[in-house]
Amino acid sequence: MEVYFNSPAEVVEANIKGAQGKASLPAWKMILLGMLAGVFIALGGAASSTAVHGIADVGLARTVSGMIFPVGLMMVILLGGELFTGNCLMVMAVLDRRVTWGRLLRNLVIVYLSNLAGAVLTALLLNLSGNLNYSGGLLGAYTIKTAAAKAGIAPLQGIASGMLCNLLVCTAILMAAAARETAGKIWAVFFPIAAFVIGGFEHCVANMFYIPAGMLASLNPEYAARAQEAYGITAEQLGALNGWNGVCSILFVTLGNVIGGMALVGVPLFLVHRYNRSQAEMPL
Repeated sequence: MEVYFNSPAEVVEANIKGAQGKASLPAWKMILLGMLAGVFIALGGAASSTAVHGIADVGLARTVSGMIFPVGLMMVILLGGELFTGNCLMVMAVLDRRVTWGRLLRNLVIVYLSNLAGAVLTALLLNLSGNLNYSGGLLGAYTIKTAAAKAGIAPLQGIASGMLCNLLVCTAILMAAAARETAGKIWAVFFPIAAFVIGGFEHCVANMFYIPAGMLASLNPEYAARAQEAYGITAEQLGALNGWNGVCSILFVTLGNVIGGMALVGVPLFLVHRYNRSQAEMPL
């Protein structure tokens, strides 16, 4: 009987082999692929914000956003971008002794900074494009509201929410690897990513876009006034929307993402599907 998908054990093995390739990439390729991934995730965020900025009901807004945001990860997977959150799964290759901790750290640091560059560039272009003028500047106000909420997230909340987010993101990536056709990969990505967006969980690379986009929007007096009028954003909240609070928030979310991707997905799946085989293959 023909099998139309890869088994979990095959997915883990493919991820480990893929991690070897990621670890050996030249730095310039990591940077370019990382920037592209940052742009792709940011564009998914920008499109979803545009779609929901006029929807008052939170549940409906998150559902609509969840239908659109997954396009970012779809582009990353189908075009081979380097995404920090997904690369946390490289821990399986480290446990399998095919990649060193040093190589893992090198990849994560370069990709993280490259994702940041791509996301910030997209935030800048978005502000210059006139996109935030939609609905008489309401989209600009919504961008400020989103950024203020993310920059003001409490440390423990950011870590816990980041863990749940990357559990779903890494699950989506592995599920996409289980599919053998493009359509299957798209649907495999869609549902877990929609779940994380609807759940309101925090993704560090997405926040690398949302927070700078909101900071830039807050410099526009019209957007700031609309944010106060439509969403009750106070002058104090606008003042708190700054680089320091944004960086701290992103770092707490990043820690949660790392724990979620490595400890909640990568390590358990390695232990279940690869550990015994690795031990048997090790030379005496």
